[in-house]
Amino acid sequence: MGERNDGLGAKACWFVGSSFGGSNDQTKRFIEEGIWENGCKDRYLELVRSIQPGDRIAIKSSYTRKHGLPFDNRGHSVSVLGIKAAGTVQENLGDGRKLKVDWTPFDPPREWYFYTYQGTVWNVSPGEWPADALIAFAFENQQQDIDRFRNSASYRERFGDGVQTKQRFAWTRFFEEVADKLCEFKDNRPKLIAGLHQIASRVNGLSILNDQFSDGTIGPLRDICPFTTMGVFNRGITMENRRAIAGELASFLSVAEPVPDSFEGVPILNNQNSWFFGYDRRRQHDDIDALWKIFTEAIQLADAKHSDERESFVTAYDDTARRRGVGWNLTMGLFWIRPWAFMTLDGKAKPYIENELGIRIDRNGPKRRCTADDYLGVLDKLKTRFLEETFPVHSFPELSHVAWLHNDEDDESDDEDGEVAQQVETVTTRPTSPPHEAIGVPYSLDDIVSDGCFLSRSKLEEILDRLRIKKNLILQGPPGTGKTWLAKRLGYALLGQQSIARMRAVQFHPNLSYEDFVRGWRPGSNGKLSMVDGPFMEMIAAASGRPDDKHVVVIEEINRGNPAQVFGELLTLLEADKRSPSASLELCYRRHDGERVFVPENLFVIGTMNIADRSLALVDLALRRRFSFIDLDPVFDQPWRNWLTVKCEIATDVVGEIESRIKAMNEEIAADRSLGPQFRIGHSYLTPPLGKPIRDARVWYRQVVETEIGPLLEEYWFDAVEKAHKARAKLLEGF
Repeated sequence: MGERNDGLGAKACWFVGSSFGGSNDQTKRFIEEGIWENGCKDRYLELVRSIQPGDRIAIKSSYTRKHGLPFDNRGHSVSVLGIKAAGTVQENLGDGRKLKVDWTPFDPPREWYFYTYQGTVWNVSPGEWPADALIAFAFENQQQDIDRFRNSASYRERFGDGVQTKQRFAWTRFFEEVADKLCEFKDNRPKLIAGLHQIASRVNGLSILNDQFSDGTIGPLRDICPFTTMGVFNRGITMENRRAIAGELASFLSVAEPVPDSFEGVPILNNQNSWFFGYDRRRQHDDIDALWKIFTEAIQLADAKHSDERESFVTAYDDTARRRGVGWNLTMGLFWIRPWAFMTLDGKAKPYIENELGIRIDRNGPKRRCTADDYLGVLDKLKTRFLEETFPVHSFPELSHVAWLHNDEDDESDDEDGEVAQQVETVTTRPTSPPHEAIGVPYSLDDIVSDGCFLSRSKLEEILDRLRIKKNLILQGPPGTGKTWLAKRLGYALLGQQSIARMRAVQFHPNLSYEDFVRGWRPGSNGKLSMVDGPFMEMIAAASGRPDDKHVVVIEEINRGNPAQVFGELLTLLEADKRSPSASLELCYRRHDGERVFVPENLFVIGTMNIADRSLALVDLALRRRFSFIDLDPVFDQPWRNWLTVKCEIATDVVGEIESRIKAMNEEIAADRSLGPQFRIGHSYLTPPLGKPIRDARVWYRQVVETEIGPLLEEYWFDAVEKAHKARAKLLEGF
């Protein structure tokens, strides 16, 4: 049962662009004049006004690269942040446009990989490891742990270690190159349409290339958009025809990537609506031009070929989305052309994102579809969640694939303004591979034990009973007793299954506020402040919407923040006897007059607390009254011994030596008046995870003592360093 928390506790930091009008880089002027300016006319004003003197700020540029990288990128593009300068805000003039900054320039710029953002103003808050690492890189001159990012959940599919005999989503390179080649035909569409008609004469499945004209005649298409072009092999036709058409198109476009053997995760068009524009007799003269515009803007945004601005994409998206025949298919087309950068919101993906992942999709556009800001808002939230190991999906291709497998219902069809393609073929079969293992997998107390918990099943049942009755539970104990590990598994056991939509993990830190956790004003993708629900309100809404299902919020290190301040008025509503509408209260931030909120009885809270952290105050009595507290102690007994000897294949005599040394050390720590039992060393430090073979147990033990337990002892005896060194030497004596 392991846990590690590496939050830096720093203030929120800002990463800002420096380009005016695409390529007009203002970095040199900003540094010389000691300023930063917002070059946008009407965006980011409220966000810039919220920046405070003393906040840390860095000038960045966003771009992608395929060559000259310090790791094997396997032919994939890698997102990069070039940090050109870092500094501290001295004064905010309050106009939303200008800051005075004390800059330190970097020449050449320092390059940071993977975890990036293309907007002009990026507010990065500490608390999650990717954000903490970026802050340390930009402002504390620390190096990026590239290997950790490469092998993290969101990036290991493309960049991680290990031999991949069959790489999933190999089709993505083919789709990206087809899109790149199509860019060459933006101003030469007659050649493209002629090539498509020639292909149609040679292969089956392209009878959709006939148009209806204003004079009532029917004939071959005279113009086409890039998305409809890619759609000719991404429709409900047989796999044989899809590959044949894709091969012919690739040959015509001179695409070097081979035609994929499979199309796992690729959403397909409805055969009754396989164009992205209307018939000639009904479409506007510039409808197809608009589709080419959003096509090129999307590729530029994904590849960061111009400035950090997203305005051009936003304008093109909103202009295109309102046109006849486009609808939700636009998001599918964006996904096709850059599947690692854009998400599809087809009829399978939308319900999966909202119902299973618990992420709301705002629909402020025409016919209750997404505006560009709505789309980018969901996009950014998903990219952040992809970094979580426990999130069910970790990329847009995986999300699309799992959504298809998870939802067997027919696609929703709200694009009533679309055109009916002529002479359609039969629908191809669905993907047949199994769904993602984290969706709906049953989970019980027995699974907790088999996963490596050293508490008895009866003890676990007792803890779970307290959670069911009290609704709120805190696991407290020394470092390394597996509090976070157990909290999440208790949550799954309460739910009866591993469900990411019904369990949300949040880490408290000193800068976490009510506005972050419950509700407050936040910067949107359009640069303006909008009222946004935090994770706790999102879970309240999810639990209220599904009252027959239990939901769980896990709060790691609950005493690292100020719980009473972070919960606000909802602290009162946590009590088990106030879980009803009759106890509802008004929030500090209300969406409408008279809005009242209560915590539903099917929402449970599990917190963890490290009682050995001397930098943190004990939680107040108001919080204690609303939670049951469970003490977790270091466990070095028979279940632990069995794990090391049976699961990890460590010799019995070595396990015995480790046990005797750690127990002796814990006795010394417990007897120390300056420490006490709450500072004992937990078993997680000395419990290898399942599936990680230990080749030399003595070497492994020495490494744990030298790199984990030793520094912990030095922190304990910070005023008696020699004592800490002797304690470490005692643990290693003879090893």
